[in-house]
Amino acid sequence: MKIASEQLARVLAGEEKLLFDGAMGTTLQAQGVPTGNIADLLCITEPERITGIHKAYVDAGAQVITTNTFNSNRATLENHGVTTPVADIFAAAVACARAAGPNFVAADIGSTGQMLEPYGDLEPEDAYELFAEQAKAGEAAGADFVLIETIADATEAEIAIRAAKENTDLPVFASMTFEANGHTLMGDTVASATERLQRAGADVVGINCSHGPETLLPLVKDMVSVATVPVLAQPNAGMPDFVDGKVVYPMTAQDFAAAVAPMLDAGVTIVGSCCGSTPEFTAELAKLL
Repeated sequence: MKIASEQLARVLAGEEKLLFDGAMGTTLQAQGVPTGNIADLLCITEPERITGIHKAYVDAGAQVITTNTFNSNRATLENHGVTTPVADIFAAAVACARAAGPNFVAADIGSTGQMLEPYGDLEPEDAYELFAEQAKAGEAAGADFVLIETIADATEAEIAIRAAKENTDLPVFASMTFEANGHTLMGDTVASATERLQRAGADVVGINCSHGPETLLPLVKDMVSVATVPVLAQPNAGMPDFVDGKVVYPMTAQDFAAAVAPMLDAGVTIVGSCCGSTPEFTAELAKLL
């Protein structure tokens, strides 16, 4: 495994904490970028905009910048009529992230957006190829590690981890989403999902998105109790409300950091924020760390 620095080696050994960035999607929406588009393409068409968002998080204290590639798998791109090669998007995205000056760049890989057989039409072999293409593109572009995130199906997460581990030399962080009852959409508990991610080879396991930090706290504690690798937590800024036709996240940055503090006490060593967050959230987490 290729580890970018001694700092990352300490993080992977659980000896040092690490601060991720915050939301990209809701930030772009706040800037007027329409939903439903492949915002990943802005890395090519408007790189200054993307680097500007990354830089705001770095200035706030983020050590890791996550590439704007959440939707950059071949199937999703083709479904939106996008013919730009996956490798080109990752190359542009890593360049945008690196230009912001973080300690580390994480090659971001989201869900395929499809259901695996037998619940859907996506065959495991095809999912593997989609994830492998993304992971290889991230490594070729110069990312420091792979971040598989916002996955609701532990089987899909396992496939993504295996694809990244078998096709790159990079460390792999794997983060899932859970319902408030502590189960995935497919019925896995936090404990069983954590064990599956670790058996698949994840170097870090985590929970992101899903809910606000107060709701995620007991789930994070469950994950820490069975994890043998470092644990990542990136909650949303609370549960969103619709106000005057707009999605509004209720938490302040200060309240968010105060709610994340018990996660650190429980043993989480890697934190960040997800939907609805801003660089102010990152700055408060930096103070907390």
